[in-house]
Amino acid sequence: MAYRADDDYDYLFKVVLIGDSGVGKSNLLSRFTRNEFSLESKSTIGVEFATRSIHVDDKVVKAQIWDTAGQERYRAITSAYYRGAVGALVVYDVTRHVTFENVERWMRELKDHTDANIVIMLVGNKADLRHLRAVPTEDAKAFAEKENAFFMETSALEAMNVEDAFTEVLTQIYRVVSKKALDIGDDPAAPPKGQTINVGGKDDVSAVKKSACCSS
Repeated sequence: MAYRADDDYDYLFKVVLIGDSGVGKSNLLSRFTRNEFSLESKSTIGVEFATRSIHVDDKVVKAQIWDTAGQERYRAITSAYYRGAVGALVVYDVTRHVTFENVERWMRELKDHTDANIVIMLVGNKADLRHLRAVPTEDAKAFAEKENAFFMETSALEAMNVEDAFTEVLTQIYRVVSKKALDIGDDPAAPPKGQTINVGGKDDVSAVKKSACCSS
């Protein structure tokens, strides 16, 4: 079996990391994409992104994850940063309550700049600092439910739930996208026999439409 090249993927999803400065966004990104963690945390200047592919069902899903500075002075990049994003991790630091309070503002900004179907995961990072916890898990869980978002606590330091948080977001995006692409005919789960459907390509989808409407 031939190995797939790095640029060989079925879906490419843009995911953004947002939240206050210093909550650990860059370390979450480096832990997921390179399995690295740096204690010398320096503020991200501007924007960076990294990629990683995962398997969902039998598809290769490539994530392009964008990380930005949480500081106010970089607000000018907002609309370009969010453009085309289909997933977001809104990150706060479980040891700093103010970063959790600001999540509401980040959520509002996210919803102003993205599609209504965007998949959102609220992430309470630095969960390894148990003795310094300032945000109860229950509060964050309740807020996530109210906002119709997923929720997970992570530790980029201990690599706890980082993989799960990103994988969950990508899997949910895949579910939304593939359902949309196949949402045609009475029974989208039963394509015409002998026809391969690539939900990533518009042409294939319109071809299925034709056969669905004209085969009777």
